[in-house]
Amino acid sequence: MSSLIIPFPAQLRARLPTIVGNVDYLTLRRRLEEIDEILRTSQVERLFVEQALEPWLQEKSASPSARQQQQFQLRSQRALRCSVLRTLLQEDYRGFSCQLAGNPLYQWFCLIDALDVVRVPSKSELQRYAHWVPAPTMRALVNRLLQSGLQEPQALHWEQPLDLEQYFLDTTCLQANIHFPVDWLLLRDGVRTLLKATTLIRAQGLKGRMEPPEEFLRRINRLCIQMTHQGRQADSQKGRKRVLRRIKRLVNVVRDHARRHRELLDQQWEKTPWTRPQAQVVLRRIDRVLALLPQAQKQAHQRIIGERPVANADKLLSLYETDVRVLVRGKAGAAVEFGNTVLIGENRQGIILDYQIWQEPAPADSHLLVESLERVVEGLGCVVGGVGTDRGFASASNSRGLEDCGIFDALCPRNPRELKRRMKEKQFARMQRRRSQTEGRISILKQGFFGRPMRAKGFAHRELALAWGVLTHNLWMFARLRKQQEKEQPLRQVA
Repeated sequence: MSSLIIPFPAQLRARLPTIVGNVDYLTLRRRLEEIDEILRTSQVERLFVEQALEPWLQEKSASPSARQQQQFQLRSQRALRCSVLRTLLQEDYRGFSCQLAGNPLYQWFCLIDALDVVRVPSKSELQRYAHWVPAPTMRALVNRLLQSGLQEPQALHWEQPLDLEQYFLDTTCLQANIHFPVDWLLLRDGVRTLLKATTLIRAQGLKGRMEPPEEFLRRINRLCIQMTHQGRQADSQKGRKRVLRRIKRLVNVVRDHARRHRELLDQQWEKTPWTRPQAQVVLRRIDRVLALLPQAQKQAHQRIIGERPVANADKLLSLYETDVRVLVRGKAGAAVEFGNTVLIGENRQGIILDYQIWQEPAPADSHLLVESLERVVEGLGCVVGGVGTDRGFASASNSRGLEDCGIFDALCPRNPRELKRRMKEKQFARMQRRRSQTEGRISILKQGFFGRPMRAKGFAHRELALAWGVLTHNLWMFARLRKQQEKEQPLRQVA
C-alpha cells in the first residue's frame, strides 16, 4: 500500500514569529513541534494517508491524475493534524476554524501556512476531517504509535522503550450530551422538534391549515411548568396524571400537523428554493421523531399513569441519542449515569494501551480482562508483565488465566481478608497503590480529550471521537516522555 503514495516536494512555508515573554505559549509550541516530529518518525502520518488513500482510489471510476492524488494526500495530512489539534484544544468546529485563522503556530502544525494565501478549513471541512477514516483505522494508528515506542525508542529520543511491565484497567461511563431523561420532557422535545421543522416548511410557502406553531410551543411550555409544580401540591399523583393526559393530546395534534407538512414537502419540494438533499434533511428530522414518539408516549403512560416501572433495557432516554444506556455507578454525585461503558487500559507511564466502547450494555468487568489482554497482544505483539485492577475485575478464572500466561496477578480480591493478606506482598501493594492513579488518568481523558461532555452524536461518531481522544492523548504523552538533554533546559526564546 505504501507504493500508492506519490511523493511531492514540500511547499514553501512561512517562518514562525519569534515570541518572548509567554511561558505557556513556548511550552505549547515545544509540544507541538515534538508531536510533529513524532507523527513523522513513527510513520503514523504515513499510515493515516495510506489508509485514507486506498478507499479513495477504489471509489474513482477513472484513474485520478497525479495532481489530484497529491491534493488528496495533502488533505489527508491536514485531516490528521487538524483533528489532533482540535481534540487537544477541546474546541468545536466553528471555534477551531476561527482560531486557525488567527494563530500562525496552529497554521504551521496543520500545514496551511502558505506564503501567499492562507486557506483555513471551514467548520464543515473540519467535520469531514473528523470522519476522514473509520474507527478500526484509528485503532491501527494507535497501535502503530505504541509499536514505535516499543520497537524504536531511539527514533523518538527515549532512553527506554515503552514500559509493558505493569498494566492497569478500569471502566467508566462516557456520558452522552443529553438532559436528564424525564418522561414528559421527552414528549416536549418531540413537540419542539416537530414544530421547528414545520415552521421551516411553512417559511418556504408550503402551508397546511393549523394554528400558528408558536401557539403550540406556548401550550407545551405551560403544561411542562404545570407538571413541574404538581410535586408541591396535595394529591400530586392525580395532578401529574391529569397534566400528562393533556400533554399526550397536544402531542397527537402536533404530530398530525407535522405529518401533513412532511407530505407537502415530500411531494412539492420543487416549489421551494431548497434542493432535494436539503429537503431530505428536514424530512429525516421529522421521520426520526415521528418514529420514536409512540414509544415515548407509551413509556410516560406506563410510568406516570399506570405507575409501573420500565426496565432499563427498554427505556427510551433521548429522542436524539437512541444508543445511550442507563449505567448504575453507585458513586457519590453520580449514582446513575447515562451514556456508554468505556474500558481504558494504561501502562505505568500513563500511555493508553487499550480502549473499548460498547453500544449495548457492557458485560461485567470480570469478563472484560481477557479480551483487553488479547487486544494488547494483537496490537503490540507482547504480553504485559502484570495486571492491576479493582475488585470488579477479580474472579477465580481470571486469576488462573493470568497464572497460566505467566502474568503477575495484581487483581484486587473481593474478600477483605484475602486483600489484607496480599497487601503484604511488595509487588502487589505497589501495583495497587499505582492502580489508584488510573482514576486520575480517566478523569484527564474525559475532561481534557473526550469533551465536557462529548459532543459527537450517534454511537459511531462517539466511537470515532473516543479513538481521536486516545490518539491525541498518547501523542501528548509521547512528547512529554521524549529524551531530554543532559539536564532540563529552562524555557527560552524560540527562534
